[in-house]
Amino acid sequence: VQLQASGGGLVQAGGSLRLSCTASGGTFRNYHMGWFRQAPGKEREFVAAVRRSGSNTHYADSVKGRFAISRDNAKNTMYLQMNSLKPEDTAVYYCAAGQSWWASKPVEYNYWGQGTQVTVSS
Repeated sequence: VQLQASGGGLVQAGGSLRLSCTASGGTFRNYHMGWFRQAPGKEREFVAAVRRSGSNTHYADSVKGRFAISRDNAKNTMYLQMNSLKPEDTAVYYCAAGQSWWASKPVEYNYWGQGTQVTVSS
């Protein structure tokens, strides 16, 4: 499956952005989906994940209460609504697809999108 992330940009602290990840070339609903991010000089870190059906989600502690992950299987698309953004949220955001639920390590995901830059100014 091929993944295409979009929606990144430059926003002031306290603002909002919505990222999208569109899948093609596979059966989207067969995969659990996740968002990761990577800041310069840092390792790629888990942000959020959503179950195949969309019925369950889990989040990194750093984004709980501010970010919301969702998916629309009819549109082969996953979303990440990011509110109350902070400068420390600045990173390249990647979407990923895998077969393991509750996966929070990059190695547990099989397919990756190209990333979209999110920059939060103070």
